[in-house]
Amino acid sequence: MELGIKEIEKTLMKKEMGMDSVLSKNRIIIRACSNSIKAMHAKKIKEAKEYLKEAEKGLKDIRKYQTAFPAQLNHVLQEYAEARIVLSAVEKGKIPSFRELGIGEIPYLNGLLDAVGELKREMYESLRHGKKKKAEKYFSMMEAIYDELLPLRFSNSVLPEFRRKQDVARIQIEQARGELLG
Repeated sequence: MELGIKEIEKTLMKKEMGMDSVLSKNRIIIRACSNSIKAMHAKKIKEAKEYLKEAEKGLKDIRKYQTAFPAQLNHVLQEYAEARIVLSAVEKGKIPSFRELGIGEIPYLNGLLDAVGELKREMYESLRHGKKKKAEKYFSMMEAIYDELLPLRFSNSVLPEFRRKQDVARIQIEQARGELLG
């Protein structure tokens, strides 16, 4: 009896090897993005950009698996989007679009909401150093992100984690408002 099991096994083994590659690169990319954001907060922009280059190299290696493993790549792309958004906010005072970043819609939207917390941290640092105008600029970016995303109401199956991240961003903005006005 020939059921083609050997052929299926070969296909699944190839897919598993791809998944192993994605998972090992994901850890490297996420660590590089995290280190990049830490460097930004430390005002080490050159170092932050080096970490982002490392992340981009890893992304280049695994983008070919985007259709095979969208959930795994969406998460890592979300981390990358967050780092790039924060870098642009710190360096240029603006939030880049998903097209400018070359990121898909879902990881971009989730990355935007995650960036709110990092912008809050930059706002606090600005206040700590007596730079109220700069702090207000970061707060304004936080609010703009939240306000732009507020009308988006989709189920978790369409936009995974989005609603929860919106709620977290709202709380962060209210906390930041209290600090800015206090």
